[in-house]
Amino acid sequence: MAEFVTVDRPEAGIAVLRIARPPMNLIDLQVAREVADAAERIAGDEEIAAVIVYGDERVFSAGDEVAELERWTYEQGKAVADGLQTALHGLSLIPRPTVAAISGYALGSGLELALGADRRIIGDNVKLGLPQIRTGLIPLAGIRRLSLLIGDARAKDLVFTGRFVDPAEAAAIGLVDEVVAPDDVYTAALRWARQFVGGPARALAAAKRVFAAGVLGSETARAEWAELFATEDRSIGTRSHLIDGPGAAEFVGR
Repeated sequence: MAEFVTVDRPEAGIAVLRIARPPMNLIDLQVAREVADAAERIAGDEEIAAVIVYGDERVFSAGDEVAELERWTYEQGKAVADGLQTALHGLSLIPRPTVAAISGYALGSGLELALGADRRIIGDNVKLGLPQIRTGLIPLAGIRRLSLLIGDARAKDLVFTGRFVDPAEAAAIGLVDEVVAPDDVYTAALRWARQFVGGPARALAAAKRVFAAGVLGSETARAEWAELFATEDRSIGTRSHLIDGPGAAEFVGR
């Protein structure tokens, strides 16, 4: 049973994956593995249409558990690197739209986790950054994803300096998608997630796989597009469009 990560269902079709390791929700190996396990469970639950990733109203995650990293030897670091990297990529493997609702801080591995979400909503007092370089380390899972999101030059600046980014800059460079009042972070994420309840789940999952394919995106898109012709949702959607126009279909997720 997980100790620091929970999955709640605040309403039909919505799951909230919550990191709860107060006071700062630091991420150690156990927390990372619990996030990955929770993401895997969510991925297999077809009743979930969208996912919110959250800490609490004070902090999303202030980053790495440095006390744990300080104890590891070279052999231990080498032994856990692959599994830890995979765990930190866990959110990106959920075949549903995901949104990170970020309060307070998203630093280090906390930001790396959030980079795996499809959308990031922050409070207007949040600090973000990848400060691992200041401990003599580098981000294990976030460099490539950050580079794809904001470009090589900006990503190098953040990784090489380890500096914090304020909300205005984060929005300007595309690191986050929406900035709201601190008290509105969770409700804004819930509002975004609700639009996918009852949506075309198979098509959404296919679209995520195309985005994840990177340079193979065109080839993947051809295969995914063709596969959708075998789904009930495609039949429902195209028929509804012809009869009632766009946006009226009631999908079944098959």
